Amino acid sequence: MIESWKTRHTFMDDVNIITKLFIGIALFFMVIFIHNFDVMLYLVALMFIFMLFMSGAKLHILMGFVAFTLLFALSSSLFMIFYGSGQHELFKFGFVHITVESLVRGLHLSLRTLVVSFFGLSIAFSSQVITVFYSFMQHLRVKPKIAYAFMAAFRMLPMIIESFFQLRNALKMRYQIIQKQHYRGIRRIFHLLIPLLSQNMRKAHRLSVAMEMKGFRDGPRTYYYKTSFSFRDLGLIGCVIVIVTFAFLLSQFIPITGILDVR
Repeated sequence: MIESWKTRHTFMDDVNIITKLFIGIALFFMVIFIHNFDVMLYLVALMFIFMLFMSGAKLHILMGFVAFTLLFALSSSLFMIFYGSGQHELFKFGFVHITVESLVRGLHLSLRTLVVSFFGLSIAFSSQVITVFYSFMQHLRVKPKIAYAFMAAFRMLPMIIESFFQLRNALKMRYQIIQKQHYRGIRRIFHLLIPLLSQNMRKAHRLSVAMEMKGFRDGPRTYYYKTSFSFRDLGLIGCVIVIVTFAFLLSQFIPITGILDVR
């Protein structure tokens, strides 16, 4: 998570990443077996509110990710909507055959995607890369050499981006004295790609040698950060259970569509 995107520290920031991932996986399998359309509608709405409060991110940043999530959810269901089967036809043109049943099934698939995505965004905005891998090492017995290698790789991403912009600016200056046929089309890509790969391969090699010299191996070691479980983990589990229960209750007492089974 990029710290500049955060505006406040939330309750979910202090929850162990393993607990958050466990809840996310459980939520994924749970929505697969929910076929009540109203339950999914309420679950999406409640999970969206949960994300707004628990992410702690800037609103415009969060809405950008939400817009991308909505686009992805709708696009993933288009195949089911356009080529589904059903008795109540809405639109037909060539291979495209949209029915009420296919539309409901496609939207139901989108709602499943949104529920998991909103909780996933909450995890992403409330977790740090360092604590993720420290928790994996201390509780899931991931080898330190592997975990630290991934942490180093994440730390190198800003360096790679910076190198790309430096190289691009340098090439703009050099292209002023070079004929255009020497840097058109695929050659321009090679001028960027080959130096960028060679530079970062050297950086990665130097980093791996330094890590070996510093003792980043698979043996027992101490840790600078301690990631433990607390009452906040139980609180998050209880909060998600309340959200799911509330969605089921609302669908029974305040139904929106009355569609009980989309299969």
